[in-house]
Amino acid sequence: MEIIIQSDADATSITAARMVARLVKEKPHAVLGLATGSTPLKLYQELVRLHQQEGLDFSGITTFNLDEYIGLPRDHEQSYYSFMWENLFSQINIQPQNVFIPDGMAADVPEACAEYEQAILNAGGIDLQVLGIGSDGHVGFNEPTSSFASRTRIKTLTRQTLKDNARFFEGDETQVPHHCITMGIGTIMDAGCILMLAFGEKKAQAIASMVEGPVASVVPASILQHHARAKVFIDEAAATHLKRADYYRWVYEGKPNWQLDA
Repeated sequence: MEIIIQSDADATSITAARMVARLVKEKPHAVLGLATGSTPLKLYQELVRLHQQEGLDFSGITTFNLDEYIGLPRDHEQSYYSFMWENLFSQINIQPQNVFIPDGMAADVPEACAEYEQAILNAGGIDLQVLGIGSDGHVGFNEPTSSFASRTRIKTLTRQTLKDNARFFEGDETQVPHHCITMGIGTIMDAGCILMLAFGEKKAQAIASMVEGPVASVVPASILQHHARAKVFIDEAAATHLKRADYYRWVYEGKPNWQLDA
């Protein structure tokens, strides 16, 4: 696991975007796993800029989103389908048939989950997975105690997640759907590379538990310690609880230029 600490959320996101852009350039038919929420917004804004100003080409790229609320139609303003099209897909030249997002209105949820897993396999697997982390250490909607072997499935959200996400529903957590479809931890771990983003002091304890604590299902993100290419991009505020922060800075600052965006 590589820890990359930058001054603030903007600088961190731009650094992470360079890594995504390098993959898109080197592998024009790459498969990206994407996250939603406020954390990856600046990353997506930078990818849009790279496309519109520097010609970064997404025409051959395939994407799979991590999760979706159950019970929200795609045109609902808080659906992750709407989020992705508003903040990324409508502003780049991705082909709509190459965009995959779980169907929160599926009549048969288990069947839809199995089909989603198969679609990832059919695409050749995910080359790079973008992740955020919850304040309790969850990734996607894999809440604490989720199985490390889990695949795409239905999950019930914890009270903490409902509370955290209430800000997207006018502060009313009773309006937040209680169930979702999410990629499993096993699905996420199959990605060739993991790119995690975390900003702010509210994420500092979760980051410290993930990076320097034991691997345990109560902190689902801790399993990334066992991934061959997990890169954690955080700002200074999110690094405040890391005991070895100076070491992580020293390692990153000493990397050769050719390795910085790899």
